[in-house]
Amino acid sequence: MLTFLWELFARDFWLKLLSFALAVLIWMTINFAIKHEGTPVPSPMRYSSAERTFYNLRVVILTSAEDPRNFKVAPNEISVTVQGEPKAFEKLQSKDIRVLVDLTGVQAATDLRKRVEVSTPAGITQVRVEPEEVQVLVPPKS
Repeated sequence: MLTFLWELFARDFWLKLLSFALAVLIWMTINFAIKHEGTPVPSPMRYSSAERTFYNLRVVILTSAEDPRNFKVAPNEISVTVQGEPKAFEKLQSKDIRVLVDLTGVQAATDLRKRVEVSTPAGITQVRVEPEEVQVLVPPKS
């Protein structure tokens, strides 16, 4: 048994020692990189983006052309926070952001709540909408 262990250790000793040294070197390199890096590779959007909030944006009601009813929503003004590159904000105005409520196919209802849909220009992303839903006042069909 002792001879078996000695041969297991002694056979190709220098190759085993070299492999062990390389393994320790690789482990130390990775360990050093993890401790000194701190954070993963930053995304370009993370550091070069800006946020801006637009208040009192009017809600546009989208209905079918055959439906002559006058729908009302409450509240009729929404706040939208958007994010994008600072260059994209240079020409951005509140009229460039569309706040829609789709009411196509709505029949008579007493208490109807619909989600607000926001459309933004290219390079601008929606971060937050306040409120996310509006109450729809549906007049009876005539």
